[in-house]
Amino acid sequence: MINRVILIGRLTRKPELRYTSSGLATTQFTLAVDRPTSGDKKEADFIPVVTWRKTAEACANYLDKGLLAAVEGRIQVRSYDNNEGKRVYVTEVVADNVRFLERKAGEGRSSQGNDPFRNEGKPTDIGDEDLPF
Repeated sequence: MINRVILIGRLTRKPELRYTSSGLATTQFTLAVDRPTSGDKKEADFIPVVTWRKTAEACANYLDKGLLAAVEGRIQVRSYDNNEGKRVYVTEVVADNVRFLERKAGEGRSSQGNDPFRNEGKPTDIGDEDLPF
């Protein structure tokens, strides 16, 4: 049996970082994932995602509302009894791996000033002494 899911979508809100009573970091966020349709109308599914430990801390620090992210994990269904005594079922993705496909606004690499390829498609002047052959 296999329970594996890979999603690419945009966050609907900033991840909420919390710690369990035993000190484990966890975040929860929702990923908006486009659904194929027959017409020009776009539809999306809003999928709850849970992360743990270092992944949770990284998500809290580097992800924000609207950013594109890839999530790899498993689908989990859990249940609990609410205050009215009714059984509530929750389906969510427990992420093993999260890839940050975009950066927060204003966040860049510290080495960008030395990047010879930052000209965005314009010719780059590289001398013969810079070539390794």
